[in-house]
This record gives sequence, structure tokens and C-alpha cells, in this order.
Amino acid sequence: MKKIIFFATLFLCISPFLVEAGTADTVLIRSAAMNKDIKCVVIKPDDYGKSNIRYPVVYLLHGYSGNYAQWITIAPQLKKVVDDMHLLIVCPDGGYSSWYFDSPIDSSIRYETFITKEVIAYMDAGYRTLPEKKGRAIAGLSMGGHGALYLSSLHPDLYGAAGSMSGGVDIRPFPDKWEIGKVLGDITKFALYWDDHSAISTMEKLKNNELRIIIDCGVDDFFMEVNRNLHRKLLQRRIDHDFIERPGEHNSAYWNNAVDYQMIFFSKYFDEMRIRKAEK
Repeated sequence: MKKIIFFATLFLCISPFLVEAGTADTVLIRSAAMNKDIKCVVIKPDDYGKSNIRYPVVYLLHGYSGNYAQWITIAPQLKKVVDDMHLLIVCPDGGYSSWYFDSPIDSSIRYETFITKEVIAYMDAGYRTLPEKKGRAIAGLSMGGHGALYLSSLHPDLYGAAGSMSGGVDIRPFPDKWEIGKVLGDITKFALYWDDHSAISTMEKLKNNELRIIIDCGVDDFFMEVNRNLHRKLLQRRIDHDFIERPGEHNSAYWNNAVDYQMIFFSKYFDEMRIRKAEK
């Protein structure tokens, strides 16, 4: 009987730590640019709403053929990450193969506008966010890794930090892959569109320290070489960044692991911004 009481008491003592985790809500965000409602997962820490605290936000973009639920499916630990790091995570749906572009050939595809204007506006209006550059980061996997670097380098006024995991950071070597041609047109006819919409091109326009950057790719990933090329270009331009290559392929196991490192990177950035703000 004493043993039963002991184990019951022990369970009561530790159970709050077992169940304490953030909550994942699915919301609909109206895109005026595309005239449709788009699903988005918002992951909130357990203490959200219990004080007047405002939270920094990490926007996580999914990959080609994925959707708004991809991240919470492959990385369920994100519900605990938001508790540990005191932030919000937002996973918008970026379409099956949008590559996060405002398409120059199809006016119905406006995912750059959706992510950078409509999603941010929705979050800042409806949630207790830090509505400023220093309170925002953006990252993604594969197509989303490209999207995160592309969008943040085009809009460094909106994001303070950006990350890519297994990102297709240069789309030009893959003219027949992943339906990119449906968004940008045939590369033989619209080569300039492909140049202008490759993250490796837009990243070169950054000034040093304009954006905190982390890039991560597995050595057996088919995007490894384009990531190394981006790394070399950033070094040549003396743009500070973290670059990681390690064993791994283009798969969920890699992204489940990689996202933990990216979240630590962003958390350190947000903490530094808080300290700087407090010192002023």
C-alpha cells in the first residue's frame, strides 16, 4: 500500500512537467491578394495569455508538396520549444509548389505578399507579438528554406534573422524540377525571372549584419552543392552567417533535428535583442 501511495505521489509531482507544452491552433488567414482563406498553424507557449508579455515570432515555411501541418507533424517537439524559449511559431500554408513567389506569369500566385504582408499583419493584430524586425525570424525546409532566405533578403526591414534547412537556395540548376516552371515560366524564355527569384541572387544584395543568417544542409542532400555555393558567395561578400553541413539526407529525420538548432539560433538572437532594448 505504501508503494502505491508513493508512486501516486510521485506521478502527481512530475505530471505537470510531462503535460506542460504549448498549444497548436489552426487558423484561417484571409489573403486579399489571392482572394482565398489559407490555413496556418500557430503554436503558443503554455503561459500565453496569462500575462501582458509580448512574444517574438518564428515563421516556419514548409517544403514542396507540403502544407501548413508539415512542421508540427515532423517536429512535434516544437510545442515544447515555444515553452522553453518563450516565443510563438507560425506555420503558414505556402501552396503545393509556390516557392513563396509572387509569380511574374500567374497573377493568382501571390505567396510573397501573403507571407510578408498578410500573415504578419494577421499575427500582429491578433496575437501578443513583438511587432518589429527584432521580434521576427523566418526559416524553412527545402522549398521553404529557399523561401525564408528569399523573402528575408528582399524584406530585411521585416525580419531580423533567417534560416534555411536543406534549402533549394539556387533554383536555376533545376529547371525541370518541382513545378518551378509553372510559377516562373520556362527558363529558356524567362531566364531573368529565374535569376531574380533565386535566393542566392537576392542574398548577395544584403549588407553585413542586416540579417542574422543560419544555413544547414546534409552532405548527402541533392541541394548540398548549391548551399555550398551560397556559403562561398556570402564569404566573398563578407556577410556574416552560420553555415552547417553534416551527415544527413533530404528527409524528415534531418529536419526534425535541424529545426532544434535553428530555434536555438533564433532564441539567442531574440535574447540579445531584448538585452539591447533593456540597455537603451
